[in-house]
Amino acid sequence: MKHHLISAADLTRDDAVLILDTAEEMARVADRPIKKLPTLRGRTVVNLFFEDSTRTRISFEAAAKRLSADVINFSAKGSSVSKGESLKDTALTLEAMGADAVVIRHHASGAPYRLANSGWIDGAVVNAGDGTHEHPTQALLDAFTVRRRLVGPDAGMGRDLAGRRITVVGDVLHSRVARSNVLLLHTLGAEVTLVAPPTLVPIGVESWPCEVSYDLDAVLPKSDAVMMLRVQRERMNAAFFPTEREYARRYGLGGERMAKMPEHAVVMHPGPMNRGMEITAEVADSDRCTAVEQVANGVSIRMAVLYLLLGGNESAAAHTRTEPVRTEPVRTEETP
Repeated sequence: MKHHLISAADLTRDDAVLILDTAEEMARVADRPIKKLPTLRGRTVVNLFFEDSTRTRISFEAAAKRLSADVINFSAKGSSVSKGESLKDTALTLEAMGADAVVIRHHASGAPYRLANSGWIDGAVVNAGDGTHEHPTQALLDAFTVRRRLVGPDAGMGRDLAGRRITVVGDVLHSRVARSNVLLLHTLGAEVTLVAPPTLVPIGVESWPCEVSYDLDAVLPKSDAVMMLRVQRERMNAAFFPTEREYARRYGLGGERMAKMPEHAVVMHPGPMNRGMEITAEVADSDRCTAVEQVANGVSIRMAVLYLLLGGNESAAAHTRTEPVRTEPVRTEETP
């Protein structure tokens, strides 16, 4: 793997499969009474978040702590950023404090790339979401969830998603998750179809390695997984569809539509959900919905990413085996 993880396009098939396999080994740690590995002891991971986040920030924090790293959570609100400090000065401050890895979420597309290639910081940079650009670790955890559900935890080791059909539905225009998923799933051999209103399909989508459809009902019967995207009202500065009710009728996933999917197919959602809009409560709470699994799998994937960037490029199997703890007798000084 490279020194940074900025885009899903940076990953080759072998890179992606290595991360998924490493995450599978990390997931086994969660079943232990003590969910910690000593791999990154003495390393410092900084969560540098310029945007509000719950799942991603906590997931990265949990992942770093389970690898025994020291974690510093940096929020733009209440920091020097609110006083006008630039990204460069913030980065130089973190470098001076000895950050080994910086996990950055920023409202500006390209900020993680700038941080990684500016020379301001020597540590690894992980993109935790930049503007409407990309969110590579979300795509990795989505692929991990699909492989676990459709192939199985053990049977999936070493395998990609060749031949699988994944449908991504909703607000593709404003979704960094959709962009990263299209790139990564294509790298892993899956066939991706985007379904959205014409107003929510990005310009230039014809160059993406996927198909585009405007008819959700026609695509559902041949989908192995259906990923519902949140309608991001906070990024919209115009009317992209007539009403919420109209959107839900055309592009929302309810019980009747879910029944059209193959029996083995799963429903995914990166969260947070707008229940009643892109997904109904009936679907969100069904056994076929993997939203809660995705959160749990996110910790394993982010453990794998941090381990491979900071710990080593080999399999984590040797580090995740349960070994007896060696103890040495305490030596005391004898008084003459």
